[in-house]
Amino acid sequence: MILIGLLLCGAGAAHAEPPALLLATDYAGETALEAFWVSEKLDGVRARWDGAQLVSRQGNVFNAPAWFTHDFPDVPLDGELWLGRGRFAEVSGAVRRQQPDTAQWRDIRFMVFDLPDHPGTFDARLAALRARLQPSPSPYIALIEQFRVADRAALLARLDTVVARGGEGLMLHHGSARYQPGRSDALLKLKPYQDAEAVVIGHLPGKGRHAGRLGALQVETAEGIRFRLGTGFSDHERDVPPPLGSVVTYRYHGVTRDGVPRFASFLRLRHLPAAMAEEYE
Repeated sequence: MILIGLLLCGAGAAHAEPPALLLATDYAGETALEAFWVSEKLDGVRARWDGAQLVSRQGNVFNAPAWFTHDFPDVPLDGELWLGRGRFAEVSGAVRRQQPDTAQWRDIRFMVFDLPDHPGTFDARLAALRARLQPSPSPYIALIEQFRVADRAALLARLDTVVARGGEGLMLHHGSARYQPGRSDALLKLKPYQDAEAVVIGHLPGKGRHAGRLGALQVETAEGIRFRLGTGFSDHERDVPPPLGSVVTYRYHGVTRDGVPRFASFLRLRHLPAAMAEEYE
């Protein structure tokens, strides 16, 4: 049965305000790659460790078990809660629970890629992270591998390797850039396809094999573009689709003259408040 009309509410205890995060822009063929550090783009849930608790991008506290964060450093860290390649749905469901499942959290790792309160460049921040996290003070926290590439051909070859192994893509940090919240060309993402986020504003009924369940989502982007997502869903997602008001990620290949994404398909549920998690699952 399609779930509709669910009320959105906070995901766990509210934080003072959403953390000010550095956000990536798309890689557009930059050739001065010697200035960048490269890492795998992990398919996890973005989180900021504020020195005392893990906070979501929306500003809500993840209800991690006390033992999970017990030996974390007492400085803010930027990273992802991660279970492994291709396991976004699992980790997203696990960290949204108001009552944490110990067995699930035993397998989660907080993969760190930045030190947001450090005043230096990314080169300096990476050196400081290596000093703190290598070796790791906890089995539940690790530093994401950062490496260099010689040129664009080497970058694309590394992308092919990561994708072939089930990874999402690559991230590029400019070594000379300081941590400044918001979208920045100092942080780039490279994927074999484009993706973006939109809010679910409607459920359209299915036909034929999908009669009685979801046929397509009606979604709206931050720019006000409305369109349908009718492909990319599992049978379970058609039976229990993302609720109205939730945020989904879709993949696409360019846009039309009117700005509508071409060949758009559902990729994953990106944001669902914690109070809705168990009912959705």
